[in-house]
Amino acid sequence: MLNNKKFFRYSLVGILLIRLLLNAILPLMDKTEARYAEIARIMYETNNWITPQIDYGVPFWAKPPLNTWLSALSMKVFGVNEFAVRFPAFLLCLLIVFIVSKAVKEKGLGLFISAFVMFTLPQFLLHAGVVSTDTSLLLAITLIMIGFWKQINEPKKNIWGYLMFVGVGIGLLAKGPIAIILTGPPVFIWVVWFKQWKNLFTRIPWLIGIPIMLLIAVPWYILAEQKTEGFLDYFIVGEHFKRFVDSSWKGDKYGFPKQQPLGIVWLFLLGMALPWFQVVIGNLWKNRSVAIKDKWVFFLVAWMVWTPLFFTVSKSLIHTYVLPVMPPIALLVVHYWDAIKRKKTNVIISLILPSLAAIALVVGLFNNNLEKYSNTDKYLIESVGELNKPLYYLGKKSYSSQFYSRGKVETISYEELHNKIVQGEAFYVIIKNKTLKRNPEYSIEGLSSEHQSMKNTIYSSN
Repeated sequence: MLNNKKFFRYSLVGILLIRLLLNAILPLMDKTEARYAEIARIMYETNNWITPQIDYGVPFWAKPPLNTWLSALSMKVFGVNEFAVRFPAFLLCLLIVFIVSKAVKEKGLGLFISAFVMFTLPQFLLHAGVVSTDTSLLLAITLIMIGFWKQINEPKKNIWGYLMFVGVGIGLLAKGPIAIILTGPPVFIWVVWFKQWKNLFTRIPWLIGIPIMLLIAVPWYILAEQKTEGFLDYFIVGEHFKRFVDSSWKGDKYGFPKQQPLGIVWLFLLGMALPWFQVVIGNLWKNRSVAIKDKWVFFLVAWMVWTPLFFTVSKSLIHTYVLPVMPPIALLVVHYWDAIKRKKTNVIISLILPSLAAIALVVGLFNNNLEKYSNTDKYLIESVGELNKPLYYLGKKSYSSQFYSRGKVETISYEELHNKIVQGEAFYVIIKNKTLKRNPEYSIEGLSSEHQSMKNTIYSSN
């Protein structure tokens, strides 16, 4: 079975269909995914393609616009919905797997194995349907690393050498200089270890590649600073330095301090790359004396290890930071495939997450647990049908309420809410359930509950 292309082909088709269906039916969750979806929706609505906005007239400086561009363009084709904003991530993942397959030395079955492993890595499968900047960053990193490898080992210039610089440009538009930070050191280590200095300068098309990279990325950075002065200082200095060395950085306009134990990135990697990362580590240990001499294996190990090493000392990180490690894991699995013991067991374990996703799909379609317990305001807004009255959010409005109300929701204070009730105005208001529990002095007399979820309730004025 595990030496049969049909098994991997049919498994892949099933996983991809499940992922697409989940992309269409799962609501956008607060905070991160709904935030990026709302930024893309505002871009689509306002046609402001230079400055991403977190709210009307409020620039979003935390990330470059590549992912926002893709989601906004997708909404022009498919409309304003979950599938549209997630579809670019799905396509990017397919493209990443295609690029990874070009580096597989063992053609034939190896191509199917690499694709299967990629889509059964929990972190990668998750990002095939998540609105974020991480998938476009992974595309850039994959292009850089695979492009470098395929060019450095060829005496003549080829398309991959130029694609390497295209990857750098894409990375700068996807998430900024972090694309260089996560690829430069492993490449440098490999060059030093195998004494490839001459090939580095003679085989890599620096003279043409650098202008290609600058042409792709620099125009937007110039226009962004012109449109909203101060962007470069915030994004380059703040987002790429202060946020990693200072967990209480007060300059963060959009997030919140996330204090994590040192080294937790390795636990994220163990969990989000199960079981293939463990398989790779086991085989690397068994072949450790050979691995340091094998150019291909050493290159993949340097790629795989550098990202978690870099984030080991970070005080502010989330599990998505291990996403750049997924391609080298898949390529190492292919490399060691014939030597892997208990392949069937590992394949079964790897299919657990897609199977659970299929179960979640069925369960979500046939009951309202998703509606009641998910972290979104979609169902509250849908419950009142057409918004024929003003919609408010007591306190800071959620990103999902912004997206699903098409930007109609407005923040309101309790004093303002009380005045509207007294004046007899007609409106809807979303109130967090915990807000009323924590503030029993708040009175909502004059309001009737329209719909309630685990976290929030939408009320209508009488």
